Amino acid sequence: MAATTPDRPCAERHVNTTVSADVRAHASHLDVHVTITLGAFRRVYDIRTDARTFGITGPSGVGKSVLLRALAGVERAVSGTVTFRGITWQSTAARVFVPPWVRSVGWVPQDALLFPHRSVLGNLRIAAAAEAGQVEEIAHFLGIAHLLDRTPRHLSGGERQRVALGRALLANPKLLLLDEPFAALDPARRAQITESLRAWLHERDVTTVLVSHDRDDVAQLCDDAIELADER
Repeated sequence: MAATTPDRPCAERHVNTTVSADVRAHASHLDVHVTITLGAFRRVYDIRTDARTFGITGPSGVGKSVLLRALAGVERAVSGTVTFRGITWQSTAARVFVPPWVRSVGWVPQDALLFPHRSVLGNLRIAAAAEAGQVEEIAHFLGIAHLLDRTPRHLSGGERQRVALGRALLANPKLLLLDEPFAALDPARRAQITESLRAWLHERDVTTVLVSHDRDDVAQLCDDAIELADER
């Protein structure tokens, strides 16, 4: 793919984010052709996948997390095109940019980013779409039902990760972005949550992109995967 120039500020126009059932049936789940430039870092991404769950592996520093930020719409040092299920979320040439709050994305970064003054239950209920029954279901399969009254400072790293994952799921996203979500979990808990999560995502037709150093996580959760090489 030919490299594109870094994005420049431009007038953004309204985008129709609906797509016909016929187009959706023939569209890739994710089509990404972008260049990300951040200081000395510059990488071209050329990804097209029909997989419902897609994995990205590779060593640290190759641009896995920044790609998730671009998909979420919170990284603007991006030029090129991003299309999700037939809808163009970003096109530098066409001056199109769909803002994060319109994309229906659930994002779980490496830092859980929980609200420290809220309990686990309060953090889960931040998701606008969350209902009592859904909160109970998610808390049960993530193994955090007994932690609902605790605040983040009284949680372990793995527990905070699970709360952040639960909050993202309760937002009922169309695209779920996971950045090392199981890194702090023990093997038994990791296997149990991965199995439950895969079933939950498939039942609700949620497209998922998982970034992980652990190839076993990718193999267990994902239908397809790529490895980003170190180009430095």
